[in-house]
Amino acid sequence: MSSIQVRPATLRDAKGIAEIHVAAWQDAYKGLLPDAVLDAMSVQKRQAFWREAIDLCEPQVVVAHIDNELMGFAGFDRSRDKGTPSSTGEIWAMYVNPVHWDKGVGLALWDAARDGLQEEGCTKVTLWTYLRNERALRFFELAGFKRELGSAKTTEVGGTRLEELRLHRSLV
Repeated sequence: MSSIQVRPATLRDAKGIAEIHVAAWQDAYKGLLPDAVLDAMSVQKRQAFWREAIDLCEPQVVVAHIDNELMGFAGFDRSRDKGTPSSTGEIWAMYVNPVHWDKGVGLALWDAARDGLQEEGCTKVTLWTYLRNERALRFFELAGFKRELGSAKTTEVGGTRLEELRLHRSLV
């Protein structure tokens, strides 16, 4: 059995990343967002977004794969939150193809993102997730993240209001 490998994303990965992004949203957010919103997600639009992100290295993007089959991806960089020190990194996105959930892909991506953020001099990392996204909350809390009290905010996605929560952990 081959083991999961993680490497920097290339422009050739953009379509696979987009397909994973859409599939993960459609599975993870079923019941949180209306079916019409999830069904309307476009691989083509996500592909354009991820091509630009990979090209500009903003955020840094890594992919997890076995024998070149993409299984998931993570985007990370400095925190986008106003007022955070430059030593604070952020997981901008982390998604795994639902067919590869619970196989260690998320952990491999987290390890690579953590290492990348540490190489950039980050001593703390944050991320935002939906409060009702129990799978993500469980994963990140097992990875040592803590909920940041008072950080909850309401965002609107496809006409649906969702509560988001920031999580944080030390990298030192």
